[in-house]
Amino acid sequence: MNVMIIGGGGREHVIAECVSHNPRITKLYALPGNGGISKVAECVKISAEDIEGIVEFAKTHAIDFAIVAPDDPLALGAVDSLEAIGIKCFGPNQKAAIIESSKIFAKELMTKYNIPTAKYKIFTSVDEALSYAALSDCPIVIKADGLAKGKGVTVAENFKQARDAIMSCMKDKTFGKSGERILIEECLRGPEVTVLAFTDGKTIVPMISSMDHKRAYDSNKGPNTGGMGVVAPNFYYTPEIADECMKRIFIPTIEAMNHEGRTFKGCLYFGLMLTKEGPKVIEYNCRFGDPEAEAVLPLLESDLFDIMLAVCDERLDEVDVKFSNKSSCCVVIASNGYPSTYLTGYEIDFGDSESISGVHVFHSGTRREGEKYFTSGGRVLAVNAVGDDSVSAREKAYDAVSRIKFDGMRYRTDIGAC
Repeated sequence: MNVMIIGGGGREHVIAECVSHNPRITKLYALPGNGGISKVAECVKISAEDIEGIVEFAKTHAIDFAIVAPDDPLALGAVDSLEAIGIKCFGPNQKAAIIESSKIFAKELMTKYNIPTAKYKIFTSVDEALSYAALSDCPIVIKADGLAKGKGVTVAENFKQARDAIMSCMKDKTFGKSGERILIEECLRGPEVTVLAFTDGKTIVPMISSMDHKRAYDSNKGPNTGGMGVVAPNFYYTPEIADECMKRIFIPTIEAMNHEGRTFKGCLYFGLMLTKEGPKVIEYNCRFGDPEAEAVLPLLESDLFDIMLAVCDERLDEVDVKFSNKSSCCVVIASNGYPSTYLTGYEIDFGDSESISGVHVFHSGTRREGEKYFTSGGRVLAVNAVGDDSVSAREKAYDAVSRIKFDGMRYRTDIGAC
């Protein structure tokens, strides 16, 4: 089979590494890919948001199967366009991807089907949003309705921060149309958990739980980012809580989407908060998280491509999805200044980082020139280590990070320790 992966980050790199070993695949492409992905797939300079270009490439290169990994092309209908020309896909269609592309849709879905989540109000007026925030007890959460590269959420500790977030979304249009409508939510308290799940719209199979570290700096300080590191499994996520989530959140979400005529097939991301009242949904994503995928998929013992085919064909119940009982720690190395302004183009020295047993260095923002690699994004590398327990995984991950060098590199030193 000729297979193409849409996207070019760390998530796509780990997916490429996992599926590249499947004997069904004769040729693997990545659009656009990155420096690391180029080691296992042919990278093609077509943007993940260029749906017409992706469809044309699929036609001219006899593509049999597409893995649409990022949120933007899913929201733009890449799966719909590819399926229209007879190409099977892993990923939800546009109607189902709205569960991420509109936070307002997701909140209204949860309210309608009694899926536990934070209390909220919707605003289309700057003045009304400011008035409501001024009367609210902080902290409160400000969310842009649409996609914002993981940066459209602000936890405001005081009214000034809330005002700045509201003005940034609605007046300054930092996130374009995504911020024309906003949500203001109560701030939930408790441990945060991410659970990725395979689903074909009938069966849902949760993956190993994980804990993302969103804030830019140590001790969970600084602005929200796309993610600075992950540990898996999440030690707060007990079997009892997992059972409760399956009954009250996971299955009800799949059933709700079916009832709405928006059957979801692909990877559904559940962002959860374990509150005193029980687990509640913070957010849904319509795809593998990044960098959650870089921590969770290395623990997968079953064949990822076989699972994806089963999801596409609605026979997930026939597949035995197995995960290792080991632990994983992923540390993101970023460009100094991320998530704001940063410089790129610096050569990367990997040293002997990947000589450590259980370590994989996944590329997020790199480009390759011959045998050299250079920085090309805010998040540059996702260094993951698998160990017998969380302590050994963390030690190996930071040992590997210490062997990597490039100008302006920055990373959190407390992933898995806070």
